[in-house]
Amino acid sequence: MCKKYSSDLIPINEQLFIGLGTDLEFTPINGLRHPEHETMNGWYIWSGEWSDSTDFFKPIHAEHLIEMQPAILKYLSLDIGFRFQIDDKGYEDVWFDEKITRLE
Repeated sequence: MCKKYSSDLIPINEQLFIGLGTDLEFTPINGLRHPEHETMNGWYIWSGEWSDSTDFFKPIHAEHLIEMQPAILKYLSLDIGFRFQIDDKGYEDVWFDEKITRLE
């Protein structure tokens, strides 16, 4: 995946959490990678409607997320600043977003 999208391969720190915004029952599934921050490895993943609520994202270990949605695994080594959107019909969009390379 990293080669396909010209990304450096940056494995996730499995000791840190991924921010999960929903239970991923809906598609498309969206993900974006910020720099690591405190106990979070930088990935924030959700499906359905986005919320600006401060409690929208809940921490989850990568291994539990992968059990819930194994299709996500191949995106988790994309570099900081990458985003993806996938669905259950084979749709895949991956792009780099400079704005998310810095925590604000």
